[in-house]
Amino acid sequence: MKKIGFIPLRKGSKGIPNKNKRKMVGRPLFTWVLGEAFQSNLDEVYVYTDDQSIIDFINKEYHYTTKIKGLLRSDESATDTASTESAMLELAKKINYDFDVFCLLQATSPFTKASDINKCLQEVENGKDSALTVVNTHRFLWKEDGTPINYNPLQRPRRQDFEGLLIENGAVYVCKKEVLQNKKNRLGDTIGIVKMPEDSLQEIDSESDWIVVEQLLIERQKRAKSAQKITHLILDVDGVFTDGSITYTKDGEHTKRFDMRDGMGLEILRQFDVEVVIMTSENSELVAKRMQKLQIEQVYLGVKDKFTLINKLAKEQNIELSNIAYVGDDVNDLANIVSVGWSLAPNNAMVEIKTNADVVLSKDSANGAIREACQFVKNYNKRF
Repeated sequence: MKKIGFIPLRKGSKGIPNKNKRKMVGRPLFTWVLGEAFQSNLDEVYVYTDDQSIIDFINKEYHYTTKIKGLLRSDESATDTASTESAMLELAKKINYDFDVFCLLQATSPFTKASDINKCLQEVENGKDSALTVVNTHRFLWKEDGTPINYNPLQRPRRQDFEGLLIENGAVYVCKKEVLQNKKNRLGDTIGIVKMPEDSLQEIDSESDWIVVEQLLIERQKRAKSAQKITHLILDVDGVFTDGSITYTKDGEHTKRFDMRDGMGLEILRQFDVEVVIMTSENSELVAKRMQKLQIEQVYLGVKDKFTLINKLAKEQNIELSNIAYVGDDVNDLANIVSVGWSLAPNNAMVEIKTNADVVLSKDSANGAIREACQFVKNYNKRF
């Protein structure tokens, strides 16, 4: 049974400009659900957009997998008045209905987890023709004429005694191919229900919504953290190995300054069976040569979606995020900072990182910060 995911994106956003591409907790908003779709039981995931820059991002960023695909949608299916179903049907026709199960995923639902997607898929595999995610809300609802909808005001129930109502949160919809073909709709006749946390009901239509969702997402990631033995130390480069500055020659070449003591710290750490991994958004030959000199084998250059790659590496190397220590300095490191077992920031890191890191080092980047981080990991692991 072939299961495909579908994430529709449009260029325009009236409430929040460039909403889908804007960084939420340090990564483009749409990559939160895309990363979970990648980790789910879906066989393929299509990002369907009229924005060529997103297609280019996907082709470059997820070169390590054939599961994620970017396709350009027509202008007709990307207008303000076009329905989501029209885009679904357009994509289905474009790939010749080469699927058994179709999964619609909302890009602006960053609380969606791979487990939510899998539960919806399971509902269909168990006999339903479609499924959707909902939230159990305990709010009391009213009509405009002053008539209560879901309770008796004269017998106001306590929250713990109130069943509440199930409300669509718009995050995940799954249906069989026959439903999409025959009904031209995301839902069929027998619908499975999958509950998600109440936070996932929050819409992102204004700047204040954005702030609320971002803080809720940060807190969710932090609550999931646990402390275990550190087996992997993952490091950013610019602003961690270096002071974040570069110098250019008249020919356009540039140089970076590294601290030799950091290299010795990493060498000592590897003697205690801690794997060192480099992950940077820059694709630099200078960095590659420096890491080769340090004999670091796992070096990932030009990575923008670091959080998805970290989850991929954790799965492949049979470790948990709680086994990882991460050192970063800027907002593109934030998702990792709030998610791994231990996060560390140089003393001269950006305030957003220092506010959310578990440890703020006393040393600046390129001035002993990595050496101090290595000592922290070494001492911490003695507990285990």
